[in-house]
Amino acid sequence: VQLQASGGGLVQPGDSLRLSCAASGRTYLMGWFRQAPGKEREFVSTITLTPRVTYYADSVKGRFTISRDSASNTVYLQMNSLKPEDTATYYCAARSGRIITSMMRRAESYDYWGQGTLVTVSS
Repeated sequence: VQLQASGGGLVQPGDSLRLSCAASGRTYLMGWFRQAPGKEREFVSTITLTPRVTYYADSVKGRFTISRDSASNTVYLQMNSLKPEDTATYYCAARSGRIITSMMRRAESYDYWGQGTLVTVSS
C-alpha cells in the first residue's frame, strides 16, 4: 500500500488547514503522526475502518478532526485553531490488520507511511 499525503502549508495562529492522505489500497487503520524539529515523532490521531472509531492525542483533542472516505481510501485531518506548537512535518500512516486499542497510538504498529507534509504555524 502506498500513501500520498498533501495539504500542508504556512498558516497563521488560529487558522485552519486540512490534510489529506490517499492510500492505494484498503487498510484497517489510518492515522497521522507528526514530528517537530529536534523532537521525536508523536501520535496525532487515528481512525478505524469498521466500526468507525477515532482517537486523538490530548494536545489536539477538540481542535483536530479525523475522517476517512472508504470509497477512495482517503483519510483527512481537519486542523482548526492552529497553534505555533502544531508546527511539524505530518506523516500519514496505515495498518492493514486489526490491532488492540492500546497499540493504535504507537508508530511501530503501522505498516505503511507517507512521505510527510510540512505544516508551519507562524505569525
